Amino acid sequence: MFVLGVTGGIGSGKSTVSDILANKGIRVLDADKISKEVTDVNGIALPEIAEVFGNRAIRNGALDRKYISSIVFNDKTKLDVLSSIIHRYVLEFIAVEIDKERARGTKCVVLDVPIPVKKGFIDKCNQIWVVTCDTDVRLARLQKRGMDKSEAERRIAVQMTDDEYCELGNYSIDNSWDLEDLKEKVEVLIREQLYERGIRI
Repeated sequence: MFVLGVTGGIGSGKSTVSDILANKGIRVLDADKISKEVTDVNGIALPEIAEVFGNRAIRNGALDRKYISSIVFNDKTKLDVLSSIIHRYVLEFIAVEIDKERARGTKCVVLDVPIPVKKGFIDKCNQIWVVTCDTDVRLARLQKRGMDKSEAERRIAVQMTDDEYCELGNYSIDNSWDLEDLKEKVEVLIREQLYERGIRI
């Protein structure tokens, strides 16, 4: 089974690339969605988060995202601690799902992961596509989602740079333009990398 990793910073369009692949019938394991599940009501990551960040981090049985964001996005050390807790549970879930898909004889699975950790992501992937984007475009996209500019700038600042992402990937996709341009670039990689491996979608 071919495991394709898709990664990139916030606002880069990583999830849009994964959606293009999902619409073609490929199973996508989305780390962001899984992280929401493990931190939602009665999520398995909550007790450990409460132990580290205090009970105030939990509200109505789920992670208080507004409160925790105000803490971690102003302190990279705390962000790393929170990320390490959540990612451990997310990656455990992904590992189980990969095994299930392999047992089913699935030809390709996509791992959509924002932070390309070595153990549980890079070591699981046969190939990694990195989605990059001009910073001003990323800021505009995040503001369109309702995030204020200073918050968007903070979130981008604490993440890896595009160059750091690209060092870990096999191919990069510049998503600084429109959706049609992105689709064309993804189609080229599908033909060159998936079709050549007998993965017809």
